[in-house]
Amino acid sequence: MPLNKFIAHCGICSRRDAVDFVKTGKVIVNGAKVLEPGHKVTDKDDIKVNGKKLFVSRNLVYILLNKPKDFITTTEDPQGRKTVMDILRNATEERVYPIGRLDRNTTGVLLLTNDGELTQKLSHPSYEIKKIYEVKLDKPLTKKDFETILSGVTLEDGIISPDSMAYADSKDKSVIGIEIHSGKNRIVRRIFEHMGYDVRNLDRVMYANLTKKNVDRGKWRFLTEKEVRLLKFLNASYTKNKNATRG
Repeated sequence: MPLNKFIAHCGICSRRDAVDFVKTGKVIVNGAKVLEPGHKVTDKDDIKVNGKKLFVSRNLVYILLNKPKDFITTTEDPQGRKTVMDILRNATEERVYPIGRLDRNTTGVLLLTNDGELTQKLSHPSYEIKKIYEVKLDKPLTKKDFETILSGVTLEDGIISPDSMAYADSKDKSVIGIEIHSGKNRIVRRIFEHMGYDVRNLDRVMYANLTKKNVDRGKWRFLTEKEVRLLKFLNASYTKNKNATRG
């Protein structure tokens, strides 16, 4: 197939962007620089982009699930409880797995894929992937506690402070929107429990810029090519900015 198409199939970027990679001399085929995007290649060729060897992976699948309550975020459960895979049983023949976890009683955006490289990136703390939750508490959150949480609270595994917080409903101070990038276990619940509140409902409304818009609870959809590219660009741009900051 054409070189730019091969690069796109490997999930590096779009075909159009692959053309630029080739023309600017960033692609090496079998040890030689190739500047023609239409150059024919096969999966037996040794192809590198920016020094990184490419592999044609199996059919990569990306699924966004609006997780309902009472489902465990795991591929299987020895105790026979319902897992998110029960919802996706007929979605794909590929073996997908969830990125990160949502508690059994936490609802909302959950990403599942068989893309190991993307999973590794999204799961790594250094990428500080943004997550937004809507929290329903057992009582109104006082302004004092609101300010305390925003400035940072000390839990058993260290200090944690949200990136931002807001009252989600001006008439109901028990409904809170909280943005956080920490991947620590049950972190949102623990923050509010530490302050003496009981979390009645916890719903993740955004994960890495993906929302549950147009996906009903308990339903799923495949990500679009554009969404997949943005997820990968999100990682690439973050690394770039991080390196620039260090420099």
